[in-house]
Amino acid sequence: MGLLDGRVALVTGGESGIGAATAKALAAEGAAVAITFYADAAAAGIVRDGIVDKSGKAMTVHADVGDEALVEQAFAAVTAELGLPDILINSAGLNMSGVTVADMDLAQWERLIRTDLTGAFLTSRAFVRGLRETRRPGRIVNISSIHSVAVRYGGADYCAAKAGLDSLTRTMAVECGPMRIGVNAIAPGMILTPMNREAEVHPQILAEAREHIPWGRAGEAEEVATLAVYLCSDKAEYITGAILTIDGGLTLEQALGA
Repeated sequence: MGLLDGRVALVTGGESGIGAATAKALAAEGAAVAITFYADAAAAGIVRDGIVDKSGKAMTVHADVGDEALVEQAFAAVTAELGLPDILINSAGLNMSGVTVADMDLAQWERLIRTDLTGAFLTSRAFVRGLRETRRPGRIVNISSIHSVAVRYGGADYCAAKAGLDSLTRTMAVECGPMRIGVNAIAPGMILTPMNREAEVHPQILAEAREHIPWGRAGEAEEVATLAVYLCSDKAEYITGAILTIDGGLTLEQALGA
């Protein structure tokens, strides 16, 4: 028996990185998993096939999480094939632009906010509406970032979106508590995913980053996925409104030398 037998999970951005690792981990614990993707259907298919090859149940579905109509269509497709989702992992997101506020154009700002923040709003709204109608409990896990509080030069778009995601998490936890829908967020530090491709490709960049991490290494997507599975299980039934940091102690370095 798995921790999530009989559950249905929808994972946004499930074609790569933390999303892909989480989709696999949920399936390994017995959940049927819907993997949403924006552009890379082939990558999403590989994740799905890997789950099916291990006797799991999975499907892929295209979804631009920032598009209201497409989000509704995705939820309808998943419900028709797998059943009503009672687990939602909001992992779809874009990385910071590296452009300062003074030089950032409005299109860049709106594009990132639409994906990283508005997308989570739209998927969470559709998810809660479905469970509310059927009076069923559920779990939402938002993939935030330590950069919601540890800001970076050139990261105003991303940092603002993640800070908003943390507030959305807490607000929904209050609203959804009476419905027994738990809402939490995970704030990863440096995790070796395609978002940190430079560190994966250039050993020197990774070595320099490690010097600032008390634990002495970068994290793996599977470690974030393990935490997400726990938050979705009955073992974490009393946890809601939490922002759980997983960064090897990186954010503890902020005040050194102050």
